[in-house]
Amino acid sequence: MAISMPKRKPRCGDGVRRVSILGATGSVGKNTVDLLRRNPERFAVEAVTAKDHAELLAEQAVALGARFAAVADPDAYPRLKEALAGHPISVGCGPEALVEAALYPADWVMAAIVGAAGLAPTLAAVRRGAIVALANKEVLVCAGEFVMREVKRCGATLLPVDSEHNAIWQCFDSSRIEAIDRIILTASGGPFRERSLDEMREATPAEAVAHPNWRMGAKISVDSATMMNKGLELIEAHHLFDLESDRIDIVVHPQSIVHGLVTYHDGSVLAQLGTPDMRTPIAYALGWPERLAAPTKSLDLAAIGRLSFEPPDERRFPALRIARSALEAGGGTPTVLNAANETAVYAFLDGRIGFLDIAEVVERTIAMVPAGDIQSLEDVHNFDKTAREIAIRLSGVRANARRAEAMGPR
Repeated sequence: MAISMPKRKPRCGDGVRRVSILGATGSVGKNTVDLLRRNPERFAVEAVTAKDHAELLAEQAVALGARFAAVADPDAYPRLKEALAGHPISVGCGPEALVEAALYPADWVMAAIVGAAGLAPTLAAVRRGAIVALANKEVLVCAGEFVMREVKRCGATLLPVDSEHNAIWQCFDSSRIEAIDRIILTASGGPFRERSLDEMREATPAEAVAHPNWRMGAKISVDSATMMNKGLELIEAHHLFDLESDRIDIVVHPQSIVHGLVTYHDGSVLAQLGTPDMRTPIAYALGWPERLAAPTKSLDLAAIGRLSFEPPDERRFPALRIARSALEAGGGTPTVLNAANETAVYAFLDGRIGFLDIAEVVERTIAMVPAGDIQSLEDVHNFDKTAREIAIRLSGVRANARRAEAMGPR
């Protein structure tokens, strides 16, 4: 496997694991903070970061006794500096400060910055050989081969935090990879699982972010509604578990109880089950190689009564087909996919394009960007920049078309 799955590393000498959280104010970050505050004797916090939630970040930094806090948005820096005045906590701002946070000497780094913005800080943690708990799937989507080479070269350890990949990790016998047939990622189906295309065409941002099972940020929630999240996870799984596209399946499981499955050549299928609470996979990665207690609700299968599964409908959710094609194309295509999707999702959240326009913008952007390989971080940035420029233009064209449609014939 590409991920040396994973070697056992002891905690630092005093028995306390030093931790940093990149993206502390997001849903994964807040759940990580919750677990750390429940186990103060086991962890010490080096650094915490956020995009622009300065006041919450300051509260977290003080409560955790962090040494450094940084915001990506310079406009939020004065608020962070004011909130931490009088506390022995260094502060910073901008993309360089996020990288600085990743370079603090934490043994374990939570990489939970949403989108491509998380790539540089995550790579900085990888390059100093840290244990990196990866909650940002876009890092491997837009630069998977490059990042995995750096993981191997620098002796870092990558632990999957996404509930599906974390579940597969728990069931994956890395000592007998030859016995593994395939892996299966489960998908809730999101809020529009039973909606028609006509209904989805009229879907609002508020409806798209109202996930039936999970509480997540707006961008990730929209990805779940389009099922692009599962397409991104397909690409992430390819890099984490070193499996080709035809050995990674996706099945819709509305109850979100079974999070991932591994099928073996002898017909055995191992699955990880749990209530839909991100503190379970975070705790598994945070305590690894031990299991850390988490305040999650115990699973009562008798009360649940029924677990159902169904194949995904790629006609209503074309993002799955688009993502699998991007993975198989390789090179910079997954980078383009990720950049175009981020751009289109935010255009939808801003009310400029429709829900079904998201996949259309992504597919058309991929078709318009020349293919090529990724050999460096600069290549990643170039593909990303080109794709965003095209996706912005396509989103603008679609927004104008929607305005014309709304006005009707004159």
